[in-house]
Amino acid sequence: MNWVYIRDLKDHIGERVEIRGWLRRKRSSGKIHFLALRDGSGFVQGIVERSSVSEELFKLAKKLKMESSIIVRGIVREDPRAPEGVELLIDEIEVVHQPEKDFPINKPDHGIDYLMDHRHLWLRSKRQFHILHIRHEIIRAVRDFYNERGFVLIDTPIFTGSIGESAGNCFEIDYFDYGKAYLAQTGQLYLEAACMALGKVYNLGPTFRAEKSKTRRHLIEFWMNEAEVAYYQHEDNMKLQEELVSYVVQKTIERAANHLHAIGRDISKLEKIEAPFPRITYTDAIKLLQKKGFNVDWGDDIGGDEETAIAEEFDKPVIVERYPRKMKAFYMQPDPENPDVVLCDDMLAPEGYGEIIGASERIWDKELLIERIKEFGLDVESYSWYLDLREYGSVPHSGFGMGIERVVAWIAGLEHVREAIPFARTLYRIHP
Repeated sequence: MNWVYIRDLKDHIGERVEIRGWLRRKRSSGKIHFLALRDGSGFVQGIVERSSVSEELFKLAKKLKMESSIIVRGIVREDPRAPEGVELLIDEIEVVHQPEKDFPINKPDHGIDYLMDHRHLWLRSKRQFHILHIRHEIIRAVRDFYNERGFVLIDTPIFTGSIGESAGNCFEIDYFDYGKAYLAQTGQLYLEAACMALGKVYNLGPTFRAEKSKTRRHLIEFWMNEAEVAYYQHEDNMKLQEELVSYVVQKTIERAANHLHAIGRDISKLEKIEAPFPRITYTDAIKLLQKKGFNVDWGDDIGGDEETAIAEEFDKPVIVERYPRKMKAFYMQPDPENPDVVLCDDMLAPEGYGEIIGASERIWDKELLIERIKEFGLDVESYSWYLDLREYGSVPHSGFGMGIERVVAWIAGLEHVREAIPFARTLYRIHP
């Protein structure tokens, strides 16, 4: 007998198969037990008919508890009414493990804090199943995009002696006799070194920001995709970002439409996401916000509410470029036509999901970079290796970072990024 995954049952209609999985829930009508089954690949309803099985098997099915692990065998029957298009007529049940306690997630009205406290079990729910499949397809699409374009994957360090953004939101650790080290805010500096060797490079891994933020867009630990390309300037950089986001959205629709539909996502909004994207300068963004009644001036930061107000003017992601140099990182290249701004951009997702990409052309002149490091109060000696990149064969280069959880939240239409990652690390949550 074939062990078959639920996702493949449609290819075995009329056959007797074996499924190895768990009981999600059950209900009975007296003569029939309806078993909702899952196996990690999908969900299906199993039917145990009293008239078709032994009394012993029928009683066994009645005793099964929620999340019992079981192996069931039976005939696959087509059922157009079922979401999966099939159901299983069960004639044999083998109990692998029967919980002693009732499963703690058994009500539709559990609060979010309760669910997050039981995240290790909440993952088993249908909604989380679909969200994590969407995340999987998004990450797969990111990798495919770079692989198809000749990029090389670089695994950048998690422990670092260099600060990529600002010291105020770094996690410090004692690194043996070395002194202070930090959990990486970004792998960008290392990608810059790699792009000088390999031309086009990217990474994908965890990053850390010690920000005491409790908004729906922030995590303490999150996954970042970053890319860096030698000889790319500001315009090249923005075009690459547009191509990446368009590709990821369209591939996710292609590969995960069933999962998106299952959680109620309106795919028609995503189908519009194709390059090119609208672009406005920071200066124009401030003017737009002022017209909308926001109390902001040139030089002020653009926060979450402001990002939402800008993005609601567009049905695609919008690129906001050329921010004031004083509010951006030390490594960003000043605009040669206006040195008060830098050649950078933020990409804002539509529907109120905020910034999903931060990017810039990098400073490639050594003396200017030293000046900027000092301006930020950083130790020049700590960046000696980074300055070497400007000493030996320096070239213009550009790159960006894309937050995976924010992209997942946007594409899946989630209310909070904590659902966009298997185990969220937020301000007051370190486990499970």
